[in-house]
Amino acid sequence: MTNWRAVGVGFVLLVVIGTAGVSVPGVGQLGAGLVGGFAAGYLAGGGPGSGAWHGLVAGSLAGLVVAVVVAFFGSLLGGIAGGPLGALVGGFGPFVVLAAITLLLAADSAVAGALGGWVKRQTT
Repeated sequence: MTNWRAVGVGFVLLVVIGTAGVSVPGVGQLGAGLVGGFAAGYLAGGGPGSGAWHGLVAGSLAGLVVAVVVAFFGSLLGGIAGGPLGALVGGFGPFVVLAAITLLLAADSAVAGALGGWVKRQTT
């Protein structure tokens, strides 16, 4: 069963640290995934499997929110610059790319979540 409180805390950490980490591309997002995933896994407890699940859900939700926001602004700018076709390409292209990146970034959240779940199990 999913502990939504743990996922929510991981999600908030991912968004806050990821937003602050924009100034350091790649490293900032990786750090956000590791911290948010670890927090979600640790709070959920239950071992590595449960921790990985909670880290994955938190990372996926955060990545999806970022993908939707970027796709919205991409389609808005594409519509202004290139008419209806520009809006379609401007919105759909970034969304597909960011959705793929979301899966990659959620993977580090899952690994960190598994570590957090393991640490929680060892300390209790």
